[in-house]
Amino acid sequence: MIKRNFGLIILCCCYVHVNAQEVVVGQPLPAWKEGYLELHHINTGRGSSAYYIFPDGTTMLVDAGEMNPERAKPPRTSAILPDSSKRAYEWIVHYIRNHAPTRQNIKLDYALITHFHDDHYGCWYANAPASAKGDYKLAGIAGVSELVPILNLFDRGYPDYSYPADISRLMKELNVADSFGYKSLQNYKSFVRVNEEKGMKMALLKAGSRTQIILRYERGAYPDFYVQNIKANGLVWTGKDSSVRQLFPQFDVSNPKTWPDENALSLALVIHYGPFTYYTGGDNPGNVFYGDASWRDTETPMAKAIGEVDVATMDHHGNRDAVNEFLVKTFKPRVWIGQTWSADHPGREVLLRITTPYLYAGDRDLFSTNMLEANRIVIGTLIDRSYKSQQGHIVVRVLPGGNTYYVIILDDTRADMAVKSVFGPYTSKQKSQH
Repeated sequence: MIKRNFGLIILCCCYVHVNAQEVVVGQPLPAWKEGYLELHHINTGRGSSAYYIFPDGTTMLVDAGEMNPERAKPPRTSAILPDSSKRAYEWIVHYIRNHAPTRQNIKLDYALITHFHDDHYGCWYANAPASAKGDYKLAGIAGVSELVPILNLFDRGYPDYSYPADISRLMKELNVADSFGYKSLQNYKSFVRVNEEKGMKMALLKAGSRTQIILRYERGAYPDFYVQNIKANGLVWTGKDSSVRQLFPQFDVSNPKTWPDENALSLALVIHYGPFTYYTGGDNPGNVFYGDASWRDTETPMAKAIGEVDVATMDHHGNRDAVNEFLVKTFKPRVWIGQTWSADHPGREVLLRITTPYLYAGDRDLFSTNMLEANRIVIGTLIDRSYKSQQGHIVVRVLPGGNTYYVIILDDTRADMAVKSVFGPYTSKQKSQH
């Protein structure tokens, strides 16, 4: 049985026609076709990863999480999915190979690492495989790149990785160079150096730009598609042209207590396709807790620049320091997506904010990649009342032109990723922005 949101229709025939594509529950997702925008939120149980296919077949990976195995232990965190026969990066590659626009010469036109935490870019660990290309371990984005070529990679630190300070040097001075964090960053930098020498292009994401990430094959065929870079480190788009402003005051490089933390440095972007608008922003925080500086709220200035969206991923997996009131009532999304792996994703107060009609009117549908039983026990029935789907890969399939989209849930316990359920059609609400 497939649940259809509009009219609460129950389809007894077990298939849905999505613009002449037959989506059948229990069967693999029909392949991407030209003109579609697809936003795949992959659940390995080891962190965030999203695979995008743009209308002309340009591909992009946002994050490739692979957490430190020593902290990725149920019931506090999720188990690896669909099973332990592959590592997290191998499951990400398996997903890409099964959904790429073509199964020949599969590659990533773009990849982006929102920030340097293991659940977003991977973690060095002792028994991770060694790369055949150079002196680094395969985990997260480095592992993905070993199996699927990356043409262009964006991050927040290139080229010298010294903002807000040279963390590698500082860790050595503090005698913590044996930590997973230090080794993971060094591993990533070795991966970048080796692969840049082999032809991968590296760049710092430019806040405010809408020309850095572009359609690579048929740009003229889709003039209403573009990617707006919102934030990089402390620079945030103002909402006008490509202008940006600095969020963080001057800090003392020698005093880490004055620095913006890694989550607050997360990259963010918005994808536009005609009237359709989608937001993703890594672990950007928005709620200021005791002792925090006010500028740690990076969500409010971003939301002011962006305005309403149709689909929003929850910042910081829906954790308690993110998805603040201003962002909720400004974005007003029809669909919320939580890329979750921990017992505190989402926080109960976050769930209350995004479901209350007092911040914005109208329906909204919530989807989670991985809802843990521990969180369901603590929060209670509010989770079951709020979510349309609590488990699985989440695919947003936007039809040609961007006026209509569906949310399709794929089974994350099966290697063939069969369709579990289909929600929609949804109608995009915004006018095209140029």
